[in-house]
Amino acid sequence: MQAQDKFIAGLIQMATTPDPDDNLARAVELVELAARDGAAVICLPELFRSPYFCQKEDPALFDLAESIPGPSTEALGKIARSRQVTVIASLFERRAAGLYHNSVVVLDAQGEIAGIYRKMHIPDDPGYYEKFYFTPGDLGFKTFDTPVGRIGTLICWDQWYPEAARLTVLQGAEILFYPTAIGWHPHEKDTFGASQHDAWRTIQRSHAIANGVYVAAVNRIGLERTAKDAAGIEFWGGTFLCDPFGVVIAEADAGSEQVVMAEVDRARIEDVRRNWPFLRDRRIDAYGRITERFSDEP
Repeated sequence: MQAQDKFIAGLIQMATTPDPDDNLARAVELVELAARDGAAVICLPELFRSPYFCQKEDPALFDLAESIPGPSTEALGKIARSRQVTVIASLFERRAAGLYHNSVVVLDAQGEIAGIYRKMHIPDDPGYYEKFYFTPGDLGFKTFDTPVGRIGTLICWDQWYPEAARLTVLQGAEILFYPTAIGWHPHEKDTFGASQHDAWRTIQRSHAIANGVYVAAVNRIGLERTAKDAAGIEFWGGTFLCDPFGVVIAEADAGSEQVVMAEVDRARIEDVRRNWPFLRDRRIDAYGRITERFSDEP
């Protein structure tokens, strides 16, 4: 497949309502908007069909899951086919009774499923009880060929792990997409908010620099509570795309739904890697212990 030298990525920052069908309809509208404005690859935020339900453990919330293929892939596949674009959609996947994943579906320009990635790193923290809902991914780290080149997809908590980015890039990915749902616990925001947001932004840029690729982090916005008396999570938005040297090309603010449009120039990858040849200088002969959990030996 002959890749385009330049293309536009459309990153959709959106809020959610309690109605999954309403969220899907609005996602379709935003994908349509991005495609109309010239985006060739369009990415939605993590679990966009519902509020972030992992704030609590409730077996009834498994009803939010859907099969792949299913209603979301059908609706988004239609717009991908009609606009001839690639769509990246993060879904709560019902694989079988009692078996669920946090997954990404890549829909090609014919509206067909080009592949699935299942989230590999599953967090379990206050307000992020994902281990209750999601089985860890069993497909490994994945790349997908598209008309604009080979892309990689990872999901939220995956974005903190350099191994995930590296292994995806070693399969030829030229841009990493991270559908995300990340924000502040309101009681922590004043004390830790700025440093938490800076750490998140910095780690994405570091993956771009260390691997010589573009990185897109796609977040949601809004204060979401699982109950009226719950503190909830304030999702901070800040969706952005950075280039292979970590330069932020385009970025959304924290408070509004936006479609971030940014140009990806594949020649920039070549230029950066020639001058900063990290892949050339890797000591692959010395990395055997990277697969150990931890070493008690010096």
